[in-house]
Amino acid sequence: MKQLAGRLVRNPLVQNAAALYGVQFVRKLLPLIIVPYLARTLGPSGWGVMAFTQSMAEVFVLTIEFGFNLSATREIARKRDSMQVCGNLVAGVLGAQLLLSVVGTTAILVVSRFIPLLHANPKLVIAALFYAIAQGFIPLWFFQGMERMRLAATLEICGRIVGLMSIFLFVRTSNDAWIALFVQGVAPALTTGAGLVMAYRVIPCQLPSWPLIREALRHGWPMFLFRSGESLYGVQNSFILGLFATPAQVGYFASAEKISKAVFGLLNPIREALYPRLSNMAHHSQEDAARLARVGVAVMVTGGLVLTGGLYLFAPLLIRLLMGAAFEPAVKVLRILSVLPILLSVTNSAGIQWLIPLGRDSAVNRIILQAGALNVVLAVILAPVFAHIGMAFAVLSAETFVCCSMVWVAVRSTSLLTRTKPDRSSREEAEATSEISL
Repeated sequence: MKQLAGRLVRNPLVQNAAALYGVQFVRKLLPLIIVPYLARTLGPSGWGVMAFTQSMAEVFVLTIEFGFNLSATREIARKRDSMQVCGNLVAGVLGAQLLLSVVGTTAILVVSRFIPLLHANPKLVIAALFYAIAQGFIPLWFFQGMERMRLAATLEICGRIVGLMSIFLFVRTSNDAWIALFVQGVAPALTTGAGLVMAYRVIPCQLPSWPLIREALRHGWPMFLFRSGESLYGVQNSFILGLFATPAQVGYFASAEKISKAVFGLLNPIREALYPRLSNMAHHSQEDAARLARVGVAVMVTGGLVLTGGLYLFAPLLIRLLMGAAFEPAVKVLRILSVLPILLSVTNSAGIQWLIPLGRDSAVNRIILQAGALNVVLAVILAPVFAHIGMAFAVLSAETFVCCSMVWVAVRSTSLLTRTKPDRSSREEAEATSEISL
């Protein structure tokens, strides 16, 4: 028993999952402190304004990431035996992100002039830009691909603790929403700086060149489509709702959405630890990858069911404890969104843990983009009439569509893989016949 425990402790996959759980623990623990403080300090309207602006910032984060957290992780995982190749990959990704950040900053400064809520809060726009750039450049994809998550976890935990202390020091009144958003960029800024220093200790330092940038963009483009479609029914929800509803109603929806996704985040370490390993295994042995993927599915789906049940039962308690009595209308939204953990666990198991490592990027992108369009259409129809409740049903409908579609494609892909794989006995018989003929 001791030998088994020792092997598990020394297993890199277990160590990476443990490191990621340390990050997730901090990510979930700190919001339990930060969110109640901000909700009570800013109030429903102030919280809604910040959620609206942060939703825009998260779209900018996705633009800077450009799917590199999936595409670059996969490439690093496949090429990590060559530090020179990894250095080229990192240079290309950073160059591409610098280019994308300039384009995104320009676009936000122009668009904000035509949105009253943003035009009236220029400090919030600047804070959103800082937050997005700091968050978008985090080189977590490098450490994930190298399966060195303990180092990345340590950097993120330290940065988030600094961010927490900054919020308590500087956010004092309902007019400090811009400060709350700005200081949330402090942690990722520290993590980005330290992470790049650590990365260049193991890979050669190289300046970006246009061929490297173009290659990074080419690999990242399919995953960017995936994340862009995902954002249409994910991070953009508060922004879309803010175009039709009051800041307070945005605050009710954003509160419930943050809680439901934070609860599902408890399963993220499993997904993030499995993804680079599955990407590497799928490149060499699809049979081994399939066995590991089945284990991942069982763990993710079981966890999703438990989290969904708990979220529905304890929705009133969670809203009261975390957000305060002023956010009571968010209880209905949270109960609607309580289905998300099980839907997301199935979606991630089929899509990120199986289809993407197999290279089925186009199928995944098609599903995500269709779901994003569905979410926007339903939001435009439901949000003006039913506000935060309508937005919750739009999100739930889009997530259900993604879940069912991913499972369908994954089942078909697995069946096709099984049919096209040569039968072992047939191969042995052919080899025996060949030997006799010789």
